[in-house]
Amino acid sequence: MRTWLRTIATALAWMAGIMFGLWAGVGIVRADDARLLASMRSGGNIVLIRHAATEPGIGDPADFRVDDCSTQRNLSEAGREDARRMGEALRAAGVPIAAVRSSRWCRCLETAALAFGAWHEVEAWPVLDSLFGRAGEREARRTRMLDAAAGVPADGNWVWVTHQANITALTGEFTAMGEALVVRPDAGGGLHVQGRWRAR
Repeated sequence: MRTWLRTIATALAWMAGIMFGLWAGVGIVRADDARLLASMRSGGNIVLIRHAATEPGIGDPADFRVDDCSTQRNLSEAGREDARRMGEALRAAGVPIAAVRSSRWCRCLETAALAFGAWHEVEAWPVLDSLFGRAGEREARRTRMLDAAAGVPADGNWVWVTHQANITALTGEFTAMGEALVVRPDAGGGLHVQGRWRAR
């Protein structure tokens, strides 16, 4: 009987530990969101946003043209809703946006326009154009992004809407569609990753 009771007690303790860990994990995520939003409210960051969710596919069709959205892989309806929610969340949180730049790809321009276009001009910047399949341009583009990053204002944030390949080239991090990586220039000419954020 004692062995049976001891087994039950051990199992209950194990389950309690799991539940506490899950609860603590949720708390950590929320605290991290609060910390990132506080950092963004203070300014001096670049908010690197991978375009919102698209229709299924990888890269772009063979007949891709940068000036013709019908030849590209574009946002899904769910992605459009995510983009709107992202902009609304940052605006409601009081995050000061000094400038919004985007890849010329339609999925990025639409993400930027839906999120920020109602209250901020969106500038198309070819440096943020997709690096997918363009490995030979990686270092030159990375250098241009790092050089530009040094000029972010201390009292505002820049938003760069781009592609996963570009974010990885710049930071070494992989982001999901609709996810933001918040980075801050450091004294050595690089970037410090503050954390990840997405609208909830």
